[in-house]
Amino acid sequence: MNIIFKKDTWQEIYYSLRNNKLRTFLTMIGVGWGMFLYVSLLGAAKGMENGFDKLFSGFATNSIFLWAQKTSIPYEGFPKGRDVHLNLPDMEMLKRKVIDIDYISPQNARGSFTGTPGESMSRNGKSATYSLTGDYSVGNKISEKKLIFGRYINDADVSGNKNVVVIGEEIYKNFFDSKKKEDPIGQSINIKGIFFNVIGVFRVKKGGGFENDQTAFIPLSTYTKMYNAGEQIDMFAIVSKPNANVNGVEEEVKQVLKVKNKISPEDTNAFGSFNLGKEFKKLTGFLTGMQLLTIIVGTLTILAGVIAISNILLITVKERTKEIGIRRALGAKPAEVRNQILLESVVITLSSGLLGFMFGIFVLMILNMATQGQDSFPFYNPTVNYGNVFAAMAVMVILGLIIGMIPAQRAVKIRPIEALRTE
Repeated sequence: MNIIFKKDTWQEIYYSLRNNKLRTFLTMIGVGWGMFLYVSLLGAAKGMENGFDKLFSGFATNSIFLWAQKTSIPYEGFPKGRDVHLNLPDMEMLKRKVIDIDYISPQNARGSFTGTPGESMSRNGKSATYSLTGDYSVGNKISEKKLIFGRYINDADVSGNKNVVVIGEEIYKNFFDSKKKEDPIGQSINIKGIFFNVIGVFRVKKGGGFENDQTAFIPLSTYTKMYNAGEQIDMFAIVSKPNANVNGVEEEVKQVLKVKNKISPEDTNAFGSFNLGKEFKKLTGFLTGMQLLTIIVGTLTILAGVIAISNILLITVKERTKEIGIRRALGAKPAEVRNQILLESVVITLSSGLLGFMFGIFVLMILNMATQGQDSFPFYNPTVNYGNVFAAMAVMVILGLIIGMIPAQRAVKIRPIEALRTE
């Protein structure tokens, strides 16, 4: 299209737009607003997705937390209301019978979510009550601790019944000089009258995780000896294999345990659980739906703006009837007139889209700066897939060409002699 490279073409477009400044500006708002919504909302949805990914970083999002409760249905001669218990040998049985389990970690705890009182801890005359959890090394795979000192419990600590402890940052600040960054590794704190060597200190992100900074972790074997718990376990943390159905694994685990404990298959109260995989899937589904809704709203708004451009061009063509007639009388071909109108449509559409895009990126930059360092708010690094933006731009140009054909064809149909008679 040689018309694109002609100086006269662009001068005519410039004078046409300049002579109708207010009309052109109001027309561009529609398309620009659509692109702004498209970019800003899509970026905000991505920011929320990144925020939740950051919030759950270190967590096995395909995990299930299961604990025993009471039966609610009589079964095989046993009355309802019977206490149910989880035991350490259940772990190997579940790994053997439920093939979709990737790994499983038993835990015993005092304080925190268990409803039992915490444990008294002390050092150098200071004492306080904190949550205490007995754990395996694999527990750190399910909920990874951000260590600021030392390491987490390992298999040797569990097999050797060692008196070692990993403490939360709040416990560290209470018992050690955190302002001078005192190194607690190798030093001791007293838990239930027993001295434990500190091997690690962890920090919990604000608003994230199931632990808190007021929790201490010791080897499960050591915890069992301290409280004479035998083989009884408070909770299993179970992670399914990557491609497994987390809901199916949860139901299969419960059914295996019901058979072992002679519990009715219909009893839904015997075992309590929290399916993080199920909840995380709901969350990701919501975010995907939000992104899809953003694309639909932005596209429809852009379409409405492009239609407005077509209407404005129809008015412009009517106002320029005499001018078009003169051009036709001087030998301008119908294709040249048509292409002139189409080019005006594309210029207005593309300019509006670029302005909306830049403003949307600017808003996302402000949101990013405003939310940096706020770990409690699930919003991080809002970005836009430029492939999606370029696709939207391409759709805008195509729509501009298609809808621009209406005023362009009207301009072509104007006969020179009739146009020259127009006042």
